[in-house]
Amino acid sequence: MIFKASSLKSISVNLLPFADAVSDELPLRQLLRLSLFQVSVGMAAVMLLGTLNRVMIVELGIGSSLVAAMIAIPVLVAPFRALVGHKSDNYKSAIGWKRIPYLWFGTMWQFGGLAIMPMALLVLSGDRTLDVPIAGYLGAGLAFLLTGIGMHMTQTAGLALAADRATEETRPKVVALLYVMNLLGMAFSAIIIGALLRDYSALRLVQVVQGTAVVTLLLNLIALWKQEKVSPMTKEQRAEASPTFRDAWRDLADGGDAGRLLAVVFIGTMAFNMQDVLLEPYGGEILGLSVSATTLLTAMWALGALVGFAMAARWLKAGLDPYRMCARGILAGIVAFATVIFAAPVNSPALFYAGATLIGFGGGLFGVSTLTAAMTMPTIGKAGRGLALGAWGAAQATGAGLSIFIGGSIRDLVNHAAGNGTLGEALATPATGYSVVYHTEIGLLFITLIVLGPLVRLRPMKPGGTAKLGLADFPT
Repeated sequence: MIFKASSLKSISVNLLPFADAVSDELPLRQLLRLSLFQVSVGMAAVMLLGTLNRVMIVELGIGSSLVAAMIAIPVLVAPFRALVGHKSDNYKSAIGWKRIPYLWFGTMWQFGGLAIMPMALLVLSGDRTLDVPIAGYLGAGLAFLLTGIGMHMTQTAGLALAADRATEETRPKVVALLYVMNLLGMAFSAIIIGALLRDYSALRLVQVVQGTAVVTLLLNLIALWKQEKVSPMTKEQRAEASPTFRDAWRDLADGGDAGRLLAVVFIGTMAFNMQDVLLEPYGGEILGLSVSATTLLTAMWALGALVGFAMAARWLKAGLDPYRMCARGILAGIVAFATVIFAAPVNSPALFYAGATLIGFGGGLFGVSTLTAAMTMPTIGKAGRGLALGAWGAAQATGAGLSIFIGGSIRDLVNHAAGNGTLGEALATPATGYSVVYHTEIGLLFITLIVLGPLVRLRPMKPGGTAKLGLADFPT
């Protein structure tokens, strides 16, 4: 039997994992190109939360409290994501662009922060060419602040742009593709950065971080090129009053169980992310792993998250309530942190990697379920897509920022007390501070279950569950 070329092309396109995310308004080529901004955000996340915190604590000898404070800066500015989303919903330009200006300036902020970051860290660690002790603190703080603002602005505007261009049917699938691209960007970046830093030196650190800045700029330029149509606005349209952020937020909050859902996102994110600044140093200091070996933890986490998505597909197809699936993710997180804790006394890197993978699995289920609920949460009045996406991201990133700072501080305080013999001879080891943090995360996960409880209700389900629900149907 002879197939026509058009038939073969149709078959090959339909076999793609996200073929059903394509629409006339957003063709496959433009969709894949737009998704590149998520790759750049994933690279920056690996750099901030994976590689640099290990390098600063172990190789550069900077205290983990200071490292936690620096890494917390980008996520502590996350509440502004909701404001950025609202502003991009109502931005008025002469040529009609709404999202592209925010995506472009977010790119420039992210590029600038990564460009100056390695020099600032070397000055902070004591390698000073100028006798200005405060310069290291100011430079490092500025670098992390610029990078964080850029990441939040780029991601919020990019997700809103993708949601604008997608149809009602393909919107969740398009945003799901962007989230998966973010995970893939993190996984591949972790592998590449780990390989480049296998033979660590100050010069190699500068080359890798500043190279990441250049790649970020190139990827985002390709992503935003011709993604928003030029539609000139009249003077009357530009003169129209825009809704205030307060009114739009009130409309969003009145749309359902928004307050409790955001509380679940906030507390649960704190529970899953308190270890972000400590997991790689834990592997290096306690288990003796190299820089490249601990950088691979991010890849293991991403793999676990992708497995979580696949399991979520089965459960949602069977009609499982998203909040019940969220509870399963929380329980998986409890097992994950217990596994990481036991890796130290048995000195097992394999157990440590298994725990990191389970953290990604549980966190993936938690993120998919809460964001599935958030995307379907009713909004009324002046609340737009940008505000809804920004609110979820703000709750998540704010919880992550606070937990990172708290985790680093707890580790330092506990290890200081253990080193002085205050906690007794049995606990006078460097692993004590890390263990207390992981136990705290387990406690926060139980609190999250308590807050989640009232949201878990018996809901009528369609016979057979959701038809043909797959990985591409997950929102982010």
